[in-house]
Amino acid sequence: MEQPSDFRSDTVTKPTPKMRQAMAEAEVGDDVIGFDPTVQKLEALAAQTMGKEAGLFCPSGTMANSIAVKAWTHELQEVIVEARSHIYNLESTHMTFISRVTPRPVPSVRGAMDPAEVERAVRKPNVHTPETSLICVENTHNNWGGAVLPLENLKGLRAVADRHGLRLHIDGARIYNASTASGVPVIDYARQADSVMFCLSKGLSAPIGSMLVGPKDFIDYGRRIRKALGGGMRQVGVIAAAGLIALTEMTGRLGDDHRRAKTLARGIAAFPGVKIDPVPVETNIIIFGFEHPKF
Repeated sequence: MEQPSDFRSDTVTKPTPKMRQAMAEAEVGDDVIGFDPTVQKLEALAAQTMGKEAGLFCPSGTMANSIAVKAWTHELQEVIVEARSHIYNLESTHMTFISRVTPRPVPSVRGAMDPAEVERAVRKPNVHTPETSLICVENTHNNWGGAVLPLENLKGLRAVADRHGLRLHIDGARIYNASTASGVPVIDYARQADSVMFCLSKGLSAPIGSMLVGPKDFIDYGRRIRKALGGGMRQVGVIAAAGLIALTEMTGRLGDDHRRAKTLARGIAAFPGVKIDPVPVETNIIIFGFEHPKF
């Protein structure tokens, strides 16, 4: 019996046979006390790939983003976020729950916030309002249908951050999709940010895990936050082994996903009652609606 294709999300990808073999044969140790060699190899590779000093293996992208916000901010501060971003809308309000900071949403065009508008949103501390300390961007942008954040836009936001002494964090859950679609190397995106999170699951097919990369002192502190959040794991090299395959062998095939997504978008656009414009579909996410007649 044929199995139906599952297009709900790239989060339903399965580990490849080579990943399963690597997981079975992984050299492991206790990562909480810093002695899992496979995790260490993965963290070093992730940092090198993004041009950062150090990396941290996290159970999920939401935890990695939570750690980044907590590490870059203090209570009573404010974080500028894109209005439809995942970190603001779909991560269980960790900014207020864990970091006790206020998110300040800014509208955008397909995820790209106008640097001038972001600059106007920056606030200095006074007795009435919070101080802005961090800008978060998303690349690719989930709720904008997998839109790619242009490098020039990111450079503009970096300039705003530098003028005001702010940090910039990239929620790069699908940053390899952005790189594949745009031709911009991931390291060029990462160069504009103080820290980057990216997922090993989703289109890269690892079963679990996301990476957080940045300066060494930031990652050292982030490791403490991860432990406090319950994210310290023991012989986790079993999972990290699949992440190594994801980074070394799976990034080059994302173009296939993009081509198939575009084909699917064109196909369903032909159905009556389906509302979708296939032209803006850049990567592996398709968002559509329905316009069925009302009776």
